[in-house]
Amino acid sequence: MDQNNEPGKIVFEGEEFQHSARSFQTATPKITEWVIKYSGGAIKDEKQANYVLIGFAAAAIIISLFLFFLGGGQDLPPERVMSEFPI
Repeated sequence: MDQNNEPGKIVFEGEEFQHSARSFQTATPKITEWVIKYSGGAIKDEKQANYVLIGFAAAAIIISLFLFFLGGGQDLPPERVMSEFPI
Protein backbone atom coordinates (compact mmCIF):
# COMPACT_ATOMS: atom_id res chain seq x y z
CA MET A 1 0.00 0.00 0.00
CA ASP A 2 1.12 3.51 -0.62
CA GLN A 3 0.95 6.51 1.70
CA ASN A 4 -2.77 7.19 0.99
CA ASN A 5 -3.77 3.66 2.13
CA GLU A 6 -4.67 2.67 -1.42
CA PRO A 7 -3.56 -0.67 -2.80
CA GLY A 8 -0.84 -0.48 -5.42
CA LYS A 9 -1.65 -1.36 -9.02
CA ILE A 10 0.29 -4.07 -10.77
CA VAL A 11 1.06 -3.35 -14.42
CA PHE A 12 2.66 -5.94 -16.68
CA GLU A 13 4.72 -4.78 -19.62
CA GLY A 14 3.40 -5.64 -23.05
CA GLU A 15 0.00 -6.78 -21.81
CA GLU A 16 -2.81 -4.43 -22.62
CA PHE A 17 -6.52 -5.10 -22.79
CA GLN A 18 -7.62 -5.05 -26.39
CA HIS A 19 -11.19 -4.62 -27.56
CA SER A 20 -12.14 -6.86 -30.41
CA ALA A 21 -13.83 -5.32 -33.40
CA ARG A 22 -16.40 -8.14 -33.45
CA SER A 23 -20.04 -7.33 -33.34
CA PHE A 24 -22.10 -8.46 -30.38
CA GLN A 25 -24.91 -9.62 -32.67
CA THR A 26 -24.91 -13.39 -33.10
CA ALA A 27 -25.14 -15.09 -36.44
CA THR A 28 -28.43 -16.61 -37.54
CA PRO A 29 -28.66 -20.26 -36.46
CA LYS A 30 -28.33 -22.79 -39.26
CA ILE A 31 -31.73 -24.38 -38.62
CA THR A 32 -33.38 -20.96 -38.94
CA GLU A 33 -31.58 -20.36 -42.22
CA TRP A 34 -32.70 -23.82 -43.39
CA VAL A 35 -36.36 -23.06 -42.59
CA ILE A 36 -36.19 -19.77 -44.49
CA LYS A 37 -34.43 -21.37 -47.46
CA TYR A 38 -36.77 -24.36 -47.84
CA SER A 39 -40.06 -22.59 -47.08
CA GLY A 40 -40.58 -21.70 -50.71
CA GLY A 41 -40.75 -18.00 -49.93
CA ALA A 42 -43.51 -18.31 -47.33
CA ILE A 43 -41.14 -17.43 -44.49
CA LYS A 44 -39.31 -14.20 -45.11
CA ASP A 45 -37.30 -13.40 -41.98
CA GLU A 46 -35.68 -14.89 -38.89
CA LYS A 47 -38.56 -14.00 -36.58
CA GLN A 48 -41.09 -15.90 -38.71
CA ALA A 49 -38.75 -18.88 -38.94
CA ASN A 50 -38.40 -18.96 -35.16
CA TYR A 51 -42.19 -18.97 -34.77
CA VAL A 52 -42.42 -21.89 -37.19
CA LEU A 53 -39.78 -23.81 -35.24
CA ILE A 54 -41.56 -23.14 -31.93
CA GLY A 55 -44.84 -24.31 -33.47
CA PHE A 56 -43.20 -27.45 -34.81
CA ALA A 57 -41.70 -28.24 -31.39
CA ALA A 58 -45.05 -27.67 -29.66
CA ALA A 59 -46.85 -29.92 -32.17
CA ALA A 60 -44.24 -32.65 -31.73
CA ILE A 61 -44.62 -32.52 -27.95
CA ILE A 62 -48.42 -32.63 -28.13
CA ILE A 63 -48.41 -35.58 -30.55
CA SER A 64 -45.86 -37.41 -28.40
CA LEU A 65 -47.93 -36.91 -25.25
CA PHE A 66 -51.08 -38.04 -27.07
CA LEU A 67 -49.42 -41.22 -28.27
CA PHE A 68 -47.84 -41.89 -24.89
CA PHE A 69 -51.00 -41.48 -22.81
CA LEU A 70 -53.87 -42.30 -25.18
CA GLY A 71 -52.36 -44.39 -27.95
CA GLY A 72 -51.71 -47.53 -25.92
CA GLY A 73 -54.47 -49.48 -27.62
CA GLN A 74 -56.25 -52.50 -26.21
CA ASP A 75 -54.65 -55.66 -24.94
CA LEU A 76 -55.56 -58.79 -26.90
CA PRO A 77 -57.03 -61.71 -25.02
CA PRO A 78 -54.52 -64.55 -24.58
CA GLU A 79 -56.37 -67.03 -26.86
CA ARG A 80 -56.45 -64.52 -29.72
CA VAL A 81 -52.74 -63.81 -29.31
CA MET A 82 -51.92 -67.50 -29.43
CA SER A 83 -53.99 -68.00 -32.61
CA GLU A 84 -52.18 -65.15 -34.38
CA PHE A 85 -48.75 -66.58 -33.60
CA PRO A 86 -48.78 -70.29 -34.25
CA ILE A 87 -45.97 -72.28 -32.73
